[in-house]
Amino acid sequence: MKRALTLCLTALLGLSLTAPALAEILVLPNGKIEAARLHKQPHRGMTMQQVRKAFGAPLKILAPTPTAPHYPTINRWVYPDYTVYFANDSVIHTVVHGGGAPAGHGQP
Repeated sequence: MKRALTLCLTALLGLSLTAPALAEILVLPNGKIEAARLHKQPHRGMTMQQVRKAFGAPLKILAPTPTAPHYPTINRWVYPDYTVYFANDSVIHTVVHGGGAPAGHGQP
């Protein structure tokens, strides 16, 4: 049993090392979570400057999320169809809006 578990964990680790690094992108319509991708969207690793150049100015820049001193500052930019999350200056996630008002509208 222990050997089988070790073999499975080793296989999963090997597969995870070969997978491409992509941001997790989610749609949340009516509370249902589904993976989604837009034809063109910011991807993990892009800088704020690259996102602004490629996608234009966001509708809204939300206040940075406070974090512990040893963690990066999380910034959020709201676009019509998605919200981009940055750790310091780099994209870490793009969350696709599921419908209605973009996420973050009405928030400080």
